[in-house]
Amino acid sequence: MALLAPPEPDYAAYEPDERLLGLGLKSDRDDEDEEWKPPNHRGRSRFGAIPGALKAAVTCVVIMAFLLLADRFAVMYAQDKAEDQLKKSMKLATAPEVDIHGFPFLTQVFAKRLERVDVAVPDVDADRVSIAEVRATARDVSIVGDLPSSLQGAVIGSVEGDVLLSFDDLNRELGASQAKFRRDGDDRINISGELPILGAKVLISAEAHVGRDGDRAVTTTVDRMRVDLPGIVTYRPGKDRATSGLRLHPQAAEALARQGERIKAMLAVPAVVERLGVPQEWVGKALRSDAELHRLTGSPQFVKQLMGLNLVDVVSEHPWLLEKVGIDPKLIASLLAMRPPELSERLSMSFRLPAAPAELRLREIKVEPEGIRADLGGSGLTFGDVAAGA
Repeated sequence: MALLAPPEPDYAAYEPDERLLGLGLKSDRDDEDEEWKPPNHRGRSRFGAIPGALKAAVTCVVIMAFLLLADRFAVMYAQDKAEDQLKKSMKLATAPEVDIHGFPFLTQVFAKRLERVDVAVPDVDADRVSIAEVRATARDVSIVGDLPSSLQGAVIGSVEGDVLLSFDDLNRELGASQAKFRRDGDDRINISGELPILGAKVLISAEAHVGRDGDRAVTTTVDRMRVDLPGIVTYRPGKDRATSGLRLHPQAAEALARQGERIKAMLAVPAVVERLGVPQEWVGKALRSDAELHRLTGSPQFVKQLMGLNLVDVVSEHPWLLEKVGIDPKLIASLLAMRPPELSERLSMSFRLPAAPAELRLREIKVEPEGIRADLGGSGLTFGDVAAGA
């Protein structure tokens, strides 16, 4: 069988030619002489493969992000400190909102000077009412103390802002919760609503003129006041007899003219006849004849005369007459007891700025749809411990 097997290959015959080895081929014997080393599958580091310029850029971005975060945290801390200082110095019930502008903030801290600071103060007590909002923008603010940890106060170069007295707040706070206020011009407000008098529904309307009282107060003058007992009488307080007084509504005058016994009671009073301007002889005939009475009282002119009759004098001279014509004397007495000063005070929207640096002044005042707005301005204001020591 051995004879039948193929002969062993002659490896010597495959030895590379020495001339080929010169071209870079190696013989197997050369490989046997080299020391074996494990293969390196890791290759070069990924970070090491990143170009140096890109590494520098990434490092700068990280540093900038850190500085930005630190800057923003410092701003928030300083804003909180400023809010506490303002609340304390102005004796506010609610802490204001402070927004410090300018970037970067830390460079302003080192310079101890802020470019711009916005302040919003809600619900400030001002005499009888509350100011819905005070907004101000302060510029060129010099810091006293060290921000952000040791803020003592500030000196403000200039400040501009405005004060809003909301109609919604007026409706709620003036003790006449049924009254409504609305704009009726740049300096006028229309007032309308209800007032309870002896359980009756009494309608009230008036006009308020808004103006500035000095540099720190807003005042209102209430006039053209009218109080209505619907369908019965209208009362206009005042001294002008032509426009003021107590007068019958058209419905009441027409109803009274049709009620024979009640109208006779009125015509039986000479003072009433004199004020009505009806000739005495006509009155005499009307009192003696129902037909003449109907002829007199059934004319449109007589109803107008009844509506023009000022009942104030008649009631004071003949208090029983109201009952005779079907009007509650107590209700009319309560109406007549309402004096213009008292009504004006009840509906007054006047207010004065709360305790604040003397340099802060009211400027232009105007009526807007949402309320009364007054512009603020000032310079050289001080806050915090600086103001306390001034």
